[in-house]
Amino acid sequence: MEQRSKPDPASASDPELAAMVAAGDGAAFEVLMRRYNQVLYRLARSIVKDDTEAEDVVQEAYLLAWRNAASFRGDAGLATWLTRIVVNEAAGRLRKTRRRADIIELVPGSVSEDDLAEDTMAEPHSGAGFAPPETAALRAEARRLIEARIDALPDSMRTVFVLRAIEDLSVQETAAALGMQEATVRSQYFRARGLLREALARDFDIGVASAFSFDGERCDRIVARVLARL
Repeated sequence: MEQRSKPDPASASDPELAAMVAAGDGAAFEVLMRRYNQVLYRLARSIVKDDTEAEDVVQEAYLLAWRNAASFRGDAGLATWLTRIVVNEAAGRLRKTRRRADIIELVPGSVSEDDLAEDTMAEPHSGAGFAPPETAALRAEARRLIEARIDALPDSMRTVFVLRAIEDLSVQETAAALGMQEATVRSQYFRARGLLREALARDFDIGVASAFSFDGERCDRIVARVLARL
């Protein structure tokens, strides 16, 4: 009997990849992690609201997935299975944090300078040259503002919004991943979008009111120049 060749992990389907991981294939597990790193990190970040903590959550979730890979039966998709592990790990950490501190942090988290630098380096560009520094700075500032407003959403809305709007999961996929009713996903997503629009509109109005401000160094410079010419 001709022996079937093992599929290349990089081109393997999710079920094939899961089977290879269950057999202890480290190369397949690396492919799995790279395939799902972004969506799982964003999911964890939407729950714990901290960049470093989100990385820890994803790492622990991967270790759990590796140790329990044989239990993956394919009843749900691989992405859904991994998502549930991340949600459980993140929720467990939140419970521990709340027991220790006895409070819930409600202030939107900040983005570290290292993350901003990495985001700027990874910014897509058009044509032969990169975006001008001022454009990259504006984009980084816009990301920082949007991330802060997403962080400020209520917990359940925030996770639904990240999966639906940022990761582009369907209503059905989001409901399966979070163990919610599809109607709940739709309503939470609708409410989250409304809250974000209101918050960002307020930020925009404040920004417009302060645009082209004429104070500080510019004011002093013009006065000094005029006086020097008298």
